[in-house]
Amino acid sequence: MFQTRITELFGIKYPIIQGGMQWVATAELVAAVSNAGGLGILSALSFDPEGLRKEIRRTKELTDKPFGVNLTFLPTLRPINYEDYIKVIIEEGIKIVETAGRNPEPYMPYFKEAGIKVIHKCTAVRFAKKAKEIGCAAVSIDGFECAGHPGEEDITSLILIPLTVDAVKIPVIASGGFADARGFVAALALGAEGVNMGTRFLATKEAPVHPNIKKWLVEASERDTRLILRTLRNTARVLNNKVVEQVLELEKRGAGIEEIGPLVSGLKGKKMLETGDRDAGILACGQCVGLIKDIPTVKELIERIVNEAREVIKNFP
Repeated sequence: MFQTRITELFGIKYPIIQGGMQWVATAELVAAVSNAGGLGILSALSFDPEGLRKEIRRTKELTDKPFGVNLTFLPTLRPINYEDYIKVIIEEGIKIVETAGRNPEPYMPYFKEAGIKVIHKCTAVRFAKKAKEIGCAAVSIDGFECAGHPGEEDITSLILIPLTVDAVKIPVIASGGFADARGFVAALALGAEGVNMGTRFLATKEAPVHPNIKKWLVEASERDTRLILRTLRNTARVLNNKVVEQVLELEKRGAGIEEIGPLVSGLKGKKMLETGDRDAGILACGQCVGLIKDIPTVKELIERIVNEAREVIKNFP
């Protein structure tokens, strides 16, 4: 049960994929997910290229199971040489890469030549179609409920997943709103062949996150996320705090990236995760936070989802 084209494609036991969260998707979490039968994904941009090399090697010391690397192509204030990251990924023998942000087409020849299977993270059906055209092995489709950047069209997973499944022949991974067995079964019923979870894995024992932040996730409800950066057409879903309220006030006044940028800096978010100061920066967080009631180990979480999913299916009329 639960064997899909995703499990076959990536050589994993369960079609459960961990989101490549910046600062969080490090060796300990990634290895724990892969060891538990899912697919762990390292976040490349949490490191410089040589730092990524070290983290890949560290992950290999912790697991002999498949894992991948997330490489997000986004415009940033500092120049990023993506070819350097790709060179490290290839040299270290990584065979699964999750891309996000801009179209990865310029980099696909590197991946294809190295025999790397690419999952592209999309927020719209037309982007999924393009991913298939350029040779991606699978697409991960992000519904409006997701943490981080849901795109600008506000289409929920319930609609976006079956539309994407109908539009492409490659395997589809459901992302955005998934945290438990019921969501897992629902995603499969909608035609997806796996789920991607970020927020839920943030609240696990292995996640390298301050206990105060994990406690915050347990305490939060589905009503506690906010959408920021809408006026800049770079919408992000985050957990509400004082910084978020500041950003929203600036947006009301028509402020631009020059004023808002320092408040939403990734380094401030990193400080929050490390120190536990809930108002130190912003925290990407999906609406599924309302479903988080505890902080299990990764193994406990994955086994719970799989076992409860079997029960859900067994109890269908």
